[in-house]
Order: sequence, then structure tokens, then C-alpha cells
Amino acid sequence: MFSGYDFDVIQRSLPYLFRDGMTFTVTLTLLAMTGGIVFGTLLAMMRLSSFAPFSLVAGSYVNLMRSLPLVLVIFWFFFLVPYIGGWIVGAPRPIAVGAFWSAVITFTMFEAAYYCEIMRAGIQSIPRGQVAAGQALGLNYWQTMGHVILPQAFRNMLPVLLTQTIILFQDTSLVYVISATDFLGAAAKIANRDYRLVEMYTFVAAVYFVISFALSALVKRLQSRMAIVQ
Repeated sequence: MFSGYDFDVIQRSLPYLFRDGMTFTVTLTLLAMTGGIVFGTLLAMMRLSSFAPFSLVAGSYVNLMRSLPLVLVIFWFFFLVPYIGGWIVGAPRPIAVGAFWSAVITFTMFEAAYYCEIMRAGIQSIPRGQVAAGQALGLNYWQTMGHVILPQAFRNMLPVLLTQTIILFQDTSLVYVISATDFLGAAAKIANRDYRLVEMYTFVAAVYFVISFALSALVKRLQSRMAIVQ
């Protein structure tokens, strides 16, 4: 079965795959996760706001992002971000953003819609009495959210947030459409150069499976421990 399988091409490519490709993928995942959670939390608070315009804008944004294919959004931001950046800084022509930062902005904005819904569910899972207790202590809305509600919501939603981050890690492979050298993109370059598509794509699939399975097992263990604490 593996008589024609070239394991040597994988071994020779390991430094490039992990030094360049996996570093790009992990960095993009961590930055997009951080930005997505921060922006998603703000969107969740806007969606739950009693001020109708805030709720309408946040709801429209979330519904729009969740209704579009991620590949299409990647293309949109890749071509539009240079023009938007040039308009913001007042430059006469589009600014050079690069594939990496274009991908960071894209995934941050896209994943924020999903993190928003997770955080909204987490906030709504906190009893309303907690809000009343914060107000009784003299805290305003933002202080109550920051000191009372959000810490509990993050703890309740932590396993789901991590699960969404695993999905984000897998979705970063789509940046190949803008010629970014992520883990899959690095493997594709080697596969096309050496005509070893089966070897490289099989190896990439195995690596993604091992990492995603290990992270999923950690999330499941975290859920079990949190269930015991609660």
C-alpha cells in the first residue's frame, strides 16, 4: 500500500512546514481569537442593550457575517482593506496591508460574530439577580458587566469558546486562496514543487487531526472539571 509513498519528502520539509507554515497558522489563530473575543463581547453587550439602535446594528452585523461563506469574506477583506486603510489615513492610494494582516482582520471580524452569540448566551445564563445586586451596590451598567456578569459568563462559556477556537484553527487553512503561507499553503507549495500531493496532503490532514483531537480532549476534560465544581 505504501510502496510508492515517499516519507523522505515529509522529513525534508518538516522545518519549513512548522517554522513558516505552522507559525503563521498558530499566530493567526491566537490573534484572531483574542480580537474576536474582545469584539464579540462588545457586540454581545450591544445586542443585549435596551438602546434599540445598538441592538439593531449588532444584530445586523452578526446575521450578515454568519450568512456569508468564509472564503468570500476573505476575498472581500483582502481586496477592500487596503482601500479602507488608505481612506482612514487619508492616503492618495491603497495602502499595502499584506496577506497576514488582511487575514488577521478578516478572521477577527468574522469570528467576532460567532463569539458574540457564545458570549450572549453566557451573559443570559447569569441570573438577573446578579444585575440587581450590582446595581444595589451602586455600580452602573458597564461596571456591573465588567465586575459581576462577564467574569461569570466567561467561566461558563470557556469550553464553548475554546471549541470555537478549534474551529477557527481549522478554518485558517482557507487563507491559501490569497496565497498566504500557512501550514496548508506551505504543504501545497512543496507538493506542487516535488509532485508529491498524496504524501503532503496526507501528512497535513494527520497533523490537523492530531492537534484538533488533542485540543478537543482538553476541552472535554475542562467541561468535566467545571461540571464537578458547579
